[in-house]
Amino acid sequence: MTYRSIRVVGDPVLRTECDPITAITPGVRQLVEDLLETVDEDGRAGLAANQIGVASRAFSWNIDGDIGYILNPVITHVSEETQDGDEGCLSVPGLFFPRIRGAEAACEGIDLDGRKVTLEGDGIIARLIQHEVGHLNGELYIDGLERSVRKKALRAIRETL
Repeated sequence: MTYRSIRVVGDPVLRTECDPITAITPGVRQLVEDLLETVDEDGRAGLAANQIGVASRAFSWNIDGDIGYILNPVITHVSEETQDGDEGCLSVPGLFFPRIRGAEAACEGIDLDGRKVTLEGDGIIARLIQHEVGHLNGELYIDGLERSVRKKALRAIRETL
């Protein structure tokens, strides 16, 4: 396993729509190991493959000591009920802004053996699913901020770069 450095805002890979994983190759197995090792640090909830420079549809999570991964995740449910709270991102280090997300969410994908994986929940898990799948679609959480908050976020990002 290899601990990988995190790509930060401005890196074009973060704006790249990630490719589906079509075969479980040694490279995909290494990617999963790297995602798991890199997310296994205090304060890290999730990590998308493009955040470590790989434009493949995979992410890992670390919620309350539960560490896992999913390949080719597809969101299958987002509730109409919302949650509002500060959100941050390893690729936008040190900055947190209020972001409205669905209160509940679910996604499905596969594991390295091709078995179906379902990740679902509310609160932080719902936020994680929406945030990480957004990364795999080439989005950053700041894209969905309310306009006035987004202006503040972009100003803060410019000041920290």
